Amino acid sequence: MRLLIALILPWLTFFTIGRPFAGLICLILQITIIGWLPAALWAVYALSQFKTDRKIAEALRQNGR
Repeated sequence: MRLLIALILPWLTFFTIGRPFAGLICLILQITIIGWLPAALWAVYALSQFKTDRKIAEALRQNGR
């Protein structure tokens, strides 16, 4: 679901992963027609990094038992 949001409304993705400042910058970028594609790519990349960080944190918690 977040991937679809990242492609359609890239700025909203940053707010859902807890990065509101990046979301505002992305919104400004998305307002321009030319900047929409880079904003969408940036949002997809940030989403993949967010998922990776969550997996690493979960693995570290499991090893720390």
